[in-house]
Amino acid sequence: MQWRYSHILMLVGAILAFLPIFGVDYLLDNYVREREKNNTQQAVTAITNQIELTTDSAIASLRNIIADSPSLCTPTFVSNAQREIDDSLNLKQVLVENSDGVQYCDAFGRQVIYSPISESLPVPGHTETITVVKLGDLSMPALKITQTFSQSRRISVFMPLLGQGTQTLGADLQPAAMIRVVLTNGTPILTVGDPQAFDRRTTSAEFVSGLSFAGVLPLRAEAAVPFAIVRAGYADLDVGFTIIACIMSGSFLILALKYVRRSKVPAFDLERAIAKGELKPYYQPVINLKTGALEGCEVLCRWEKRNGEVVPPGAFIDYAEVTGLAIPMTLSLMQQVKLDLQDICLRMPTMKIAINLFEGHFRDGSIVEDVEAIFGGSNVGFRQLVFEITERRPLANSAQALSVISGLHALGARLAMDDVGTGHSNLEYIQTLGVDIIKIDRVFVNMIQDGVTQVPVLDGLITMAHRLGTEVVAEGVETEAQAIYLRAHDVTQAQGFIFAPALKVGAFKELALALHATQVPRQRIGAVIEQAA
Repeated sequence: MQWRYSHILMLVGAILAFLPIFGVDYLLDNYVREREKNNTQQAVTAITNQIELTTDSAIASLRNIIADSPSLCTPTFVSNAQREIDDSLNLKQVLVENSDGVQYCDAFGRQVIYSPISESLPVPGHTETITVVKLGDLSMPALKITQTFSQSRRISVFMPLLGQGTQTLGADLQPAAMIRVVLTNGTPILTVGDPQAFDRRTTSAEFVSGLSFAGVLPLRAEAAVPFAIVRAGYADLDVGFTIIACIMSGSFLILALKYVRRSKVPAFDLERAIAKGELKPYYQPVINLKTGALEGCEVLCRWEKRNGEVVPPGAFIDYAEVTGLAIPMTLSLMQQVKLDLQDICLRMPTMKIAINLFEGHFRDGSIVEDVEAIFGGSNVGFRQLVFEITERRPLANSAQALSVISGLHALGARLAMDDVGTGHSNLEYIQTLGVDIIKIDRVFVNMIQDGVTQVPVLDGLITMAHRLGTEVVAEGVETEAQAIYLRAHDVTQAQGFIFAPALKVGAFKELALALHATQVPRQRIGAVIEQAA
């Protein structure tokens, strides 16, 4: 195998030496990819910043009107409303109505025609609520900011979601590109450009994309454009880079040959480590937040080198996936998991074991047969297995991927979507894959601070999971406040350092047996973990 990798490197060096255009394309592609990714991210960030500013402006205008008006629907009130509209760039209307939507008065003495697009949502840190609506003939959705004035009356202000119109927003969009604003639960609000751009991202075509959340508001902006479209705009740089590459190609070939002769390629070490069993499974407990019982564990990979160094997965997982070593690495881990846990699985038949899969497993297709061959006839039942896929790298919605998922389900295993909220999946994508468990990423759990009663982005993800009928597991739980908040919002399973880090098999089994045998209450979990570690 080392012979094969070294010869591949020499072949690549020779190709770059005699056909420098390949090197030019690679360098320019990466330059364009990084530059356009930054541009796209800046564009969606500017949109969410504008939404935050318009919301703050609307709240300020609403409070000014209430403060300056002793009562509603009087000439003074109407005058104050018109003054705020004149002073604001975006404020369009002020309306007084009751809880049933019966209108009493507005700033211009006419019926206000609007229809809600979303439900009424709280504005964190404020007493007002926010609703996305279609206002009159405006092509741009509007924000309706509402304050309860009395038991029977509410006062609302209306302003467009964005200051510019949809035509202006889409004027600079390239072909097949799209910008959209959606609620964090997946409800679309505004779409500009090619509406199928996000759907096509699950194909083999590469896209440049950006994602930004509107602060604590339950809104996010997304943008996507085919890489081939933006790459075409840099064609004039090819000539200059080609000339430079021709000059440097000879030197590159010499350096590449020296590198192969004098150094070890990381892939060699990783392949050897897999063969020698240096890649070890560590087990992070998943705890029931209501009962304190052990629900199961997630299998995490660590590279224990012969010199005693423990290499975290971030240093080699991506490389393993790119080189195809992720598949034999997963097989090795599953073999070790079977040997490590088959005795405890016999004693705890409801314990779940979560194993991470990679995109290559769903293209290869042999993973179903591998799972059946490894765990079939062992004490680790198929129904105890949960296979995790990440939202950050969506699977192609291909017949092969769906066939693998169906095969795993047919065995009795379940499918979990990891890192939910950090990628671009929607309800349809998750439902199509047949996801059984949704795992909420630690970035959203970290939004829970002491004294916080609402986290709209996190709450939206939890609501989405409940509507789908899936189980919910929270990752990265580190504080008691986070555990209490999650439990209060019907999230019953969690993992994180508040319970335990990823443990070696001995420590994990000791913890599991202690919890199983003594039914340790929640307040004593930490002591048991400390003893096990």
